[in-house]
Amino acid sequence: MTDTVNYIPVKKKKLSTSEIIEKISVYTFLIIFTLWILVPFSIIIATSVKNWREAASLGFTWLPKGGIKGFDFSGYKEVLSYKASADAVLPTVIRGFLNTLLYVIPPTVVGLFTSSISAYAFAKIKFKHKDLLFSLLIGTMMIPGTIMLTPSYMIYDMIGWTDTPLPLMIPGMFGAAACVFFMRQFFSGIPDSLIEAAKLDGMGYWGIFFSIIAPLAVPALLAQGILGFIGGYNDYFGPYIYLQTPDLYTLQIALRSFSGTYSSKFNVVMAGTVMAIIPTLIIYIFAQKYFIEGIATSGMKL
Repeated sequence: MTDTVNYIPVKKKKLSTSEIIEKISVYTFLIIFTLWILVPFSIIIATSVKNWREAASLGFTWLPKGGIKGFDFSGYKEVLSYKASADAVLPTVIRGFLNTLLYVIPPTVVGLFTSSISAYAFAKIKFKHKDLLFSLLIGTMMIPGTIMLTPSYMIYDMIGWTDTPLPLMIPGMFGAAACVFFMRQFFSGIPDSLIEAAKLDGMGYWGIFFSIIAPLAVPALLAQGILGFIGGYNDYFGPYIYLQTPDLYTLQIALRSFSGTYSSKFNVVMAGTVMAIIPTLIIYIFAQKYFIEGIATSGMKL
């Protein structure tokens, strides 16, 4: 004899008028914010696939006059062929992109490591004046970067670092206070029992970090790595101040010189903009799962 289970249907709770208004308001705001982000980006893409006459015309259209058949990719060809100097080996934009990767990836990776071990110490290791030192570290986030601009430039100029990528690379390798704060919040959510068990097994601080802490913190590390990379990738002010030689230009500075040459050809300028955005979009598409997970689990008990 088989037992029968009677399922009682659950009545859905009707939303009140205030809840309906709240949902409508939230979704309206989200739609407006999405359009605010996507519409300018769509205009950039639409302009980049037109010829220079249509791109410079006053009446904007989403598609070229010839429709899909009227797509013109000459702007992208000029971007990939433009050279700031006659003796340049690579096109300016390609050289700028490679320089950006060279200047950004090492400080991002090394800085993430130094920030992580600092956060690990503040979160899981007991030492004298720990809270005071952490408060001083967080206090440095309150200092505007413009205040340190002139002293930093004078120091780098005295030691011969100007017109080199060193000012853009070396400071970032010592970590960032914001990254230390974020990772400390994440590490604080890791149970202390795991640390104590590892100590009983004879594991030292470095072994605990690499065997237990780092594997558990992969989502948070990826999230901070993405933020650090995008911040360095989009940096304009630093390279503009310290780099004078065209062969050392980053992508953002290369685009500035490039847009000056093609100021009347909007399709070429927009094509360069699209090409500069593509790498960050690719990174976000493939890493968004880990990025969202790393942000969401910060400060939560694992």
